[in-house]
Amino acid sequence: MQTRTLGTTGPQTSALGLGCMGMSALYGDSDRAESIATIHAALEAGITLLDTGDFYGMGHNELLINEALRTAPAAAREKALTSVKFGALRTVEGGFTGYDGRPNAVKNFAAYSLQRLGIDHIDIYRIARVDPGVPIEETVGAIAELVDAGHVRHIGLSEVGAETLRRAAAVAPISDLQIEYSLISRGIEDAILPTARELGIGITAYGVLSRGLISGHFSRDRKLAANDFRGMSPRFQGENLDRNLDLVDALRKIAEQKGVSVAQTAIAWVLSRGEDIVPLVGARRRDRLAEALGALDFTLDGDDLAAIEGAVPAGAAAGDRYPAEQMAHLDSEH
Repeated sequence: MQTRTLGTTGPQTSALGLGCMGMSALYGDSDRAESIATIHAALEAGITLLDTGDFYGMGHNELLINEALRTAPAAAREKALTSVKFGALRTVEGGFTGYDGRPNAVKNFAAYSLQRLGIDHIDIYRIARVDPGVPIEETVGAIAELVDAGHVRHIGLSEVGAETLRRAAAVAPISDLQIEYSLISRGIEDAILPTARELGIGITAYGVLSRGLISGHFSRDRKLAANDFRGMSPRFQGENLDRNLDLVDALRKIAEQKGVSVAQTAIAWVLSRGEDIVPLVGARRRDRLAEALGALDFTLDGDDLAAIEGAVPAGAAAGDRYPAEQMAHLDSEH
């Protein structure tokens, strides 16, 4: 397994990480046994970074990872790194009501995550979205206290803009910024990515297949389950979906010429953006994981990258990446 290092102060990790959210929430029903088998397969393949959130399935995802780690071979378990997001406030019905970044809340969230995960420390801890009512300095300061106490190893951030990144980095070392980055979500390239590089902060890129939209497996006539949040995503609706799948069709031609899949091409593109970027793949099944791992088996040369740029130019996506009410919570978009 190829490795990369998250920033100048973060850990060394596998070149691909596994995003575990879909195993518990937001993409419709999932298969618990297959999810655990997929985590085991990822660990066996050399993936070390497991990304989760304490609000994914209201703790379900952390408990799932706990079970997967407990039942994995000791050698694989010892190499696993946990990246945990916190702060999202939920309702019984599954709604989101905001974010809590108060120092006491940070420590409370961490205590519950450590218990659910069954571990004595979290490798990377980050608030999922900035709490607009709490200065980022206070939130990061609370995580720094958890680092000092040995409960957390590294401090991360999620979906913050360049100014917030600077303010946070002035308080304590930041290992990485977790943020959406894909062929059709390239907003970080203007200011956020250059700022992260200036500060020595790595990037863990989620949404590299845009929630399956650019995986090559999503069809125009696919019916989404009622509990699949993509049904509310602007990019998956009406004319937006048609336009976005036209981009996928253009990308497919390039992939076929190289003898690889669309998903592998999209992941390889993110890998090509720099050694400081670790894509998170949201595979819920072993076959999808195996496909994603295939992106490590080839490189995109200059001609490939030029062809991809022509097929899917920056800003070509139709629709925002989240519904309006969720976009409002993104410090990275302000």
